[in-house]
Amino acid sequence: MGEKLEITSKVYLSLYGITSTTVLVSALRDQGAEVDYVIPNRFIHGYGPNEQLFREAYADGVSLLITVDNGIAGVQEVKVAKELGLKVIITDHHEPGEALPDADVILHPRIPEGHYPFGELAGVGVSFKLAHALYKVFPTHLVALVALGTVADLVPLVDENRTLVKQGLEQLQQSDAYWLRAFCEVAQVEQSKIDEDTLGFQFAPRLNAVGRLQDAVPGVDFLLSESLEEAKHLAHLLDDCNQERKAIVQRITDEAIAQVEAEERLQQARVLVVTGEDWNAGVVGIVASRLVERFYKPTIVLGIDEAKQTAKGSARSIAGFNLYEALAKNAALLTHFGGHPMAAGMTLPAENVETLFTHLNEQAQSLTEEQLTPVIHIDIALTIDDITIEAIEQVRMLAPFGTAFPKPTYALEKAVVADMRKIGQHQKHLKMTLESNGQTLDTIGFNNAHYYDEITYQTPISLVGDLQINEWQGRKKPQFLLRDIQINTWQLFDVRGITQTARWASTVAANSIGIAFHETTLHYFDTLLSMDLQLAEQVHEAEAVVLLDVPPSEEALITCLQRLQPKKVYAHFHAPKDTYFNALPTREQFAWYYKFLNKRPNFALKQHMTQLATHMGWQVDTIKFMTKVFFELGFVKIDNGLTTVVTGAIKTPLEQAPSYQQRLTQIALEQQFVYAPYAALKQWFDDNVY
Repeated sequence: MGEKLEITSKVYLSLYGITSTTVLVSALRDQGAEVDYVIPNRFIHGYGPNEQLFREAYADGVSLLITVDNGIAGVQEVKVAKELGLKVIITDHHEPGEALPDADVILHPRIPEGHYPFGELAGVGVSFKLAHALYKVFPTHLVALVALGTVADLVPLVDENRTLVKQGLEQLQQSDAYWLRAFCEVAQVEQSKIDEDTLGFQFAPRLNAVGRLQDAVPGVDFLLSESLEEAKHLAHLLDDCNQERKAIVQRITDEAIAQVEAEERLQQARVLVVTGEDWNAGVVGIVASRLVERFYKPTIVLGIDEAKQTAKGSARSIAGFNLYEALAKNAALLTHFGGHPMAAGMTLPAENVETLFTHLNEQAQSLTEEQLTPVIHIDIALTIDDITIEAIEQVRMLAPFGTAFPKPTYALEKAVVADMRKIGQHQKHLKMTLESNGQTLDTIGFNNAHYYDEITYQTPISLVGDLQINEWQGRKKPQFLLRDIQINTWQLFDVRGITQTARWASTVAANSIGIAFHETTLHYFDTLLSMDLQLAEQVHEAEAVVLLDVPPSEEALITCLQRLQPKKVYAHFHAPKDTYFNALPTREQFAWYYKFLNKRPNFALKQHMTQLATHMGWQVDTIKFMTKVFFELGFVKIDNGLTTVVTGAIKTPLEQAPSYQQRLTQIALEQQFVYAPYAALKQWFDDNVY
């Protein structure tokens, strides 16, 4: 095989294309072939086989062209290659269309003519089949690359894929390949503990990132490194690209979510189509996955090139909506598309985006509400008492886990949060300590920091997720990897005593209604809060409420909350006069003040009140309060602003004055609602409302 060969990689430039290319380059070179490889740049060449690259290959003297992890959709491009006189071999695993390319050889596990017994090979698995044929013996030394590409491709981890990954993991734990040693160093991975999670969450994103941001050739060069120095240099390049990729993904994700939340038509849509000018086409597939997680709807994310008036992007779907078939029905709107039932890439004129959105949503009308509701199927329900290192290790013996052979999903019940905090550079993750029957369990939720403001301490919760072993400084501890949380009871959130309204308002649920018992409270918070504000008696339905002020009585609050039965109660209890700490005047103060007034008939109180308060070291409100009590009991009269003691007034206990009783009530209410410890306040709600 002394012919010059041209190998192209998958249009959808992801990790699987890089490993597929590496496998075949290695195999062909071992056969003595002169190999040139080109990985199409998604920003220049778009998705799918590229006619321009085929013509360039012909001009360079190539006689045999092999497509790797793409090509099954390239009917026109292969026709051009054949017209040029090139021999063409297609190796691909993507969904074949109605018409197949007129290639000399097609290696594909699912075309009817092939009769291959297992149709779910990854792109690298198909490449490996060709390599196997070239070597004429099983190429064990390439299985590590096959494992990496298969796990990253998210194909079903069953049957032949499972065998290849299992063998590959064993090889990865022992191999002295330069690229592997460099990757372990950069990712801070202990080689002997490499597993499918290492491949999927540590190696794959780094290898994948370079093709998402630029030309993916450095990824192949890295896997083909001929020295440790070269491998380390390229490993750091890939790691830098991955950090940049993360930042770009986060920015576009934030913009895409904001777009959905701002447009009513998108909120009502069954299929989301979001667009952004110059959104990086290399990362929009990740963004689409994030949006599916957030909204659970089939999602297309497109970057718009204003100069070319084209839209290029990726899509992800949900169970029940075959994305490839849906796009195939709209092929006339698309310049190119390809993919699977659950994922696809596409290019189309920008002017067709709106029509595509309309057509896809018409097709999605068959989706039921049940299909649009995410469901997590539980394998095992347990409590913290059931969780041990030994039990986790026994389950681990079933590994490797992946698509179609997932890790068991655990439901953790009867737990409360003993400690909770946000972690990570951008505070995106959640770290919790759960407690039950005196036992504790560390819990981590990646990209789940939003739960921080949705859970209160000591509230019973149910969690869904995975169990793993966390090893730190030689100590092993069980750790729960959080996927979702269910709260089956009402919750009390304590936002009392926070004077800066913006600080606590940002933690309140978006659907909260601010409830006030006094008109003055509504006026006070009107410009400070953007939520719906209403008087208590006007609210008839609410999932979440903010109690803005102290109620006039316990009964008033009980009546309101028993009517609403909100799931979330935010206790603020704004008390502008702080009656609790402005204690009632003593009997000695009342007596002194009475004698003072008795000696000064027609006392101009308003004129001299401040001076009197200063002289006695009292507050002005104290003098006003005592004057009001005297007036209500008939001890003094006030005429034209002049205060005079009434001679012969009937002796009456001070406590009988309405103002005195109101002050006592207010102090008791503030003590109960404003200054009571959280546990006591929670108990009051449990006893009187829930």
